[in-house]
Amino acid sequence: MKQNNRRSKNSRPKVLGISRNIFFLGWVSFLTDVSSEMIFTILPLFLMNVLGVGTAIIGLIEGVGESAATLMKIVSGWLSDRLGRRKGLTTLGYTLSTIAKPFLYFAGIWGWGSVMAVKFADRVGKGIRTSPRDALVADSTTPEEMGRGFGFHRAMDTFGAVIGLIGAALIVFFLQKGAVLLSGSTFQWLVIIGVVPAVMAVLVLILFVREVGASRLRREAPTSPAPPTRGRLDSRFMLFLGIIVIFTLGNSTDAFLILRAQNIGFSVVDILMLLILFNFIYAATALPSGMLSDRLGRKVVIVAGWGVYALTYLGFALASAPRHVIVLFALYGLYYGAAEGVTRAFVADIVPEERRGTAYGLYHGAVGLSLLPASVIAGVLWQAVNPAAPFFFGAVMAGAAMLGLAILIRE
Repeated sequence: MKQNNRRSKNSRPKVLGISRNIFFLGWVSFLTDVSSEMIFTILPLFLMNVLGVGTAIIGLIEGVGESAATLMKIVSGWLSDRLGRRKGLTTLGYTLSTIAKPFLYFAGIWGWGSVMAVKFADRVGKGIRTSPRDALVADSTTPEEMGRGFGFHRAMDTFGAVIGLIGAALIVFFLQKGAVLLSGSTFQWLVIIGVVPAVMAVLVLILFVREVGASRLRREAPTSPAPPTRGRLDSRFMLFLGIIVIFTLGNSTDAFLILRAQNIGFSVVDILMLLILFNFIYAATALPSGMLSDRLGRKVVIVAGWGVYALTYLGFALASAPRHVIVLFALYGLYYGAAEGVTRAFVADIVPEERRGTAYGLYHGAVGLSLLPASVIAGVLWQAVNPAAPFFFGAVMAGAAMLGLAILIRE
């Protein structure tokens, strides 16, 4: 059966050497990230500069949003396995996030009546779509090209971020030039313009992405009282999740990187240029890293990426000049390009095909559950100790996760 399944995947139509589904899913992520980067990337600056919110509250908002998505990631992944369908849940998630974004135009307070409610709805939408979408990417390619497939998807996602950030930088520049603080009216224009590509992404998903077909789990469900032994998630995957939690506890929201840059003296436009640099390097290295993992193995690429992360966070802790921050944002993009897509491909490698939705739900759930304490810890360390403290903590946790992955997990 596996040979027939592999042949059917190889025979599917391809666009530029990539399966049709992954090609269009890449464009969906491209357009969504154009929108999200224009709106949400400088949301921490809106909260701090316009609403007067402190870093602990910013960490709380970011952490609550991600943790709220955790349950949906787990449930939607499991449900996509049971239904044998990925596209419907993916479409629902993208649509919910798109509907939530325009309400930021009216935001006047940080709490549940305003910013936190929008962030919550957007993250729940992301939670609904993420696990089924990643499973759909995995289902749409072969094991030999899994790294290439996820690398292409991550690259498209991140090139969308580059375009979104360039657009945001131009809007901010023309509206307030080199001002250090963000204004409320500028943020409102970013919301209005940023909603357009989000709507386009949903349309591309509905019109061009196809369901791969019923999963093996669904075909076996009517005749099997319990999942087959080969369909169980083994101890290696659970150990991998534990290592991911350790890493994520030191990987707080990127809002603190933005605040660190502003703390060292970067203006709003300068920060957007830093994020463009970060995302450009991320996008440029994601596909080559995925292809390299197809040849060398996933673990060595992930460990190398986490090593770059540890050095980057140590650098943010010690940074004292703008030139340091520029180099560190470039290295941060290299970490993401090396590790993000390859980690998702590694999940597909170590779990049965019919359990991919559940596995991605647990993987993203572990990350989401860890993000709330990670972001709160970072916010408290920033205020109670100094702005360097969250980055020292992140470097130590990344080093521990590197050792765990290298020693405890077999390829």
